[in-house]
Amino acid sequence: MVHISRICFRKYGNFLDNLRLYVRGGCGGMGLPRLGGQGGNGGDVWVVAGKSLTLKRVSDKHPRKRFAAGTGSNSSVRALKGEKGQDVEIRAPVGITITTDDGKKLGDLNIDGDRVLVAKGGSGGSFYSRFEPSKGQVRHIRLDLKLIADVGLVGFPNAGKSSLLTAMSSATPQIASYAFTTLKPELGKLMYRDHKQISVADLPGLIEGAHLNKGMGHKFLKHVERTKQLLFVVDVCGFQLASKTPFRSAFEAIQLLTKCSSREELLSKPALLVVNKMDLPDAEDKLAELKEQLEKPGEFSSLLPEDMIPKDQLTFRHVIPVSAATGFGIDHLKTRIRESLDEDAETANRAIHAEKLRALEHYSRW
Repeated sequence: MVHISRICFRKYGNFLDNLRLYVRGGCGGMGLPRLGGQGGNGGDVWVVAGKSLTLKRVSDKHPRKRFAAGTGSNSSVRALKGEKGQDVEIRAPVGITITTDDGKKLGDLNIDGDRVLVAKGGSGGSFYSRFEPSKGQVRHIRLDLKLIADVGLVGFPNAGKSSLLTAMSSATPQIASYAFTTLKPELGKLMYRDHKQISVADLPGLIEGAHLNKGMGHKFLKHVERTKQLLFVVDVCGFQLASKTPFRSAFEAIQLLTKCSSREELLSKPALLVVNKMDLPDAEDKLAELKEQLEKPGEFSSLLPEDMIPKDQLTFRHVIPVSAATGFGIDHLKTRIRESLDEDAETANRAIHAEKLRALEHYSRW
């Protein structure tokens, strides 16, 4: 049995999922020609993973976002071999991918203590460089969280995602009768009585054409990529984004959301479907109609323009009807979220165990 407690969500304003930094390795020290002395190498700049850190804390602690390592010592009569310049360590959270501005991957911080060299110091002056030192590497780097949440809420504006969060928790997200009430993701923790925690991200509301990078499409895709599972939220009665856009049924909304998530790595993510606003008139009839359409999506694809029909269809593990307004189905939804994540974790553990067994069998033959 899954025991559920309340969830507390914190605003995205106190959260960063990416950070751009300037880093510079130290210059090497001067050599000493008359005695053949070698200058010290410049210091290096490292990014080091640490516990209980966030990118927001890194940004607040280093508002200039500039890091420069020390210069190597010059060679001298007293010390022919100059000392290396002081290294600089940038403490960052676990779960970070580090890239350069041009997209080159420098490394990952997967566990506490992982280190990635981001700017190497210059060499000290020596016989081979005519005793002239070299400058250290200079570059801009990007720190990106690989995973912002276990579950990402996906839906068009006014699908009821913010209301759903309110029903699931003590949070008070911005809710209004107009579109685009969620302009930035909100993050939170779903807490269970056995101390299990599930992180949830309410992702920004989409607009039609997000798959073409209209609106916040590219940001949406970036956030979705960083969740383990997706929780699609649709209005059982459909929606109309604006007076100039056509009315879309719940089935059409799902097709458009699928189109917006059309990258292969996104379609392969486990997904659940939440059909919200079941307190509205004729909701049960519309839910039955939606389930029929989901069973045979090809037969109903003609409802959409050809350029909006997804190439591949999403398969939902569960379809969960709820009413954020009345609380109907909320506890069942929380249970399904937990079960789905536990199922994936168990599958992953079995795969790891099987791989270890194969490795043992391989070595035993030798």
